Amino acid sequence: MKKKKLSLALASIMLFTSTLACNENKMMDLQYKPIPYSLTEVVVKRQDLANVALPSEPGIYSIMQTSKGNLVLRLFYKDAPKTVQNYIDLAQGQKEFFTEKGKETRPFYDGLKFHRVIEGFMAQGGCPRGDGTGGPGYKFEDEINAKSLGLDKLKIKNYPALQSQYQRMIFETLGIQSKEQFDERRSEIEEAYEKGQDLSLMEVLHRVGYRYNEKVSSHKAVKGSFAMANAGPNTNGSQFFINQVHTPHLDGLHTVFGELVSGEDVLNEIIASGNSNTTIKKVLVIDKR
Repeated sequence: MKKKKLSLALASIMLFTSTLACNENKMMDLQYKPIPYSLTEVVVKRQDLANVALPSEPGIYSIMQTSKGNLVLRLFYKDAPKTVQNYIDLAQGQKEFFTEKGKETRPFYDGLKFHRVIEGFMAQGGCPRGDGTGGPGYKFEDEINAKSLGLDKLKIKNYPALQSQYQRMIFETLGIQSKEQFDERRSEIEEAYEKGQDLSLMEVLHRVGYRYNEKVSSHKAVKGSFAMANAGPNTNGSQFFINQVHTPHLDGLHTVFGELVSGEDVLNEIIASGNSNTTIKKVLVIDKR
């Protein structure tokens, strides 16, 4: 009888040890792979006219005329071409979108508000409902190269702002789906948390669903960045934000597809005025390539 109990205990220990080793391998086995991606040429179907000074450098520029003044944006047409094309086509009324009324084709952004502004952070617009829940009725993928942002060299342990993503990765890796499982396997979770501290940001974000290509040259989310707002990986639509400050914790999470080149004072006024107190009157696009 004693031998039988001893055998059962030994088997339990071996099974536990085997499970830990398996989970450790899951934690440390690198899973990142770049996705296939083909560069596209951005086409500006209509050349808008505006009596606004633009930089001398060639490029595609957008003038966002607001009730507070003009925001002049340089679009990164080589580095996020699909995102830039989507923005231009919506702005110029060249792309069909969907509303409660059905299909529509008109300048999408005209009349919309900067519905969400945060002092010391950013101004967000592009929501037809005015509350952050609306869009054009479709979603499209991110255009981000994590390696060009250096995310493969940065360790998750040095980025407290991304710890929620790291915790999510651990739960998914270990198959934790309930509070009961969390309580039962707390020591295993803690061990996994410690072992994975040297994983790169690229690896962690890949494991929670973000997908990166290695074709474009992505831009960091710095002061003045013009980027897509989203609700997670590959959920881009029409909403965007313009950074008032550097936001390194957003690198790899949002497609940066342009930058503010003129109108910083206007951006500051938009943010200072509060939510939904600034209207986008019209968005113009000027192709200076």
